[in-house]
Amino acid sequence: MRDPSLRRRGLLKAALAGTTALAAGRMLPALAHEHASSAPITRAIPTTGEPLPVIGLGTNAYGVQTAEDMAPLREVLRDMSRLGGTVIDTAHAYGRSEEVIGELLESLGNRDDYFLATKTPIRGELPDVDAAIRSCLERLRVSQLDLLQVHNLHEIDRQYPYFLAARDAGLTRYIGASVSSPGQYDDFISATRRNRFDFIQVNYSIDDRGAAERILPMAEDHGIAVLINMPFGGRRGAAGVFARVADRPLPNWAAEIDAESWAQVFLKYVVSHPAVTAAIPGTTRLRHLLDNQAAGRGRLPDEALRRDIERYWDALPS
Repeated sequence: MRDPSLRRRGLLKAALAGTTALAAGRMLPALAHEHASSAPITRAIPTTGEPLPVIGLGTNAYGVQTAEDMAPLREVLRDMSRLGGTVIDTAHAYGRSEEVIGELLESLGNRDDYFLATKTPIRGELPDVDAAIRSCLERLRVSQLDLLQVHNLHEIDRQYPYFLAARDAGLTRYIGASVSSPGQYDDFISATRRNRFDFIQVNYSIDDRGAAERILPMAEDHGIAVLINMPFGGRRGAAGVFARVADRPLPNWAAEIDAESWAQVFLKYVVSHPAVTAAIPGTTRLRHLLDNQAAGRGRLPDEALRRDIERYWDALPS
């Protein structure tokens, strides 16, 4: 009997090689049902128990202008839910990203397939927080968000009462706050103790593990869901992360977690932390979507293998 992992590898390569939407579409059902453990891995939101698939989508590169640039983004938003992903994270600060996502989801008619998260403005005084919240809704063309977040703690104590009111009014189902650098962690911990959030969002990757020391344990102790931004090191850091393993074959232990690419190794490492609800890698191409979403299926590292992965990474030449 043919090894199922080999068959899945062949299907993934074929999907990645496909250049048309039809070819990719034919691969989606096969990729989604290839092995017995192929159901998307989910984690429950602690405050409600609602399950979320562990691999979502970051969109800080979605602020495009032309129809040509929007075309590959449309493919991603068309197919992500069919591959098992639901979480889309964006922000007012990401240029036109909210408008682009709103337009594409409206034209695709699949808004209800997704868990849609955004963030209020990151800079400048907010003279009218209610208006800022409603601007997010208008730009995304929705009447309700799934998650509304304070971006990088900006005016967090001032915004928090408005977030509570927005949740009570049904403008958002959940509220949260985000940071993206270790220098914000002390303020983040203090703010999270003062204000009760459903979600927090933080930077965490194999090359940036500081959140595991303080932020992730805090979230686990307080029953807060966690979104991970920059799971590959961010737009600037990802090139260095992947360059560090560019000429290296996958270690033998990658097969133990059904990982068939370095991207899958990095994502599986991140979402295997018990406090993590979902990771949101930036994804603008269908081939990357296929690769990333495959990380949300199959096996994840246990604690022993997580330590082995860290030792392997730390031993690599920098």
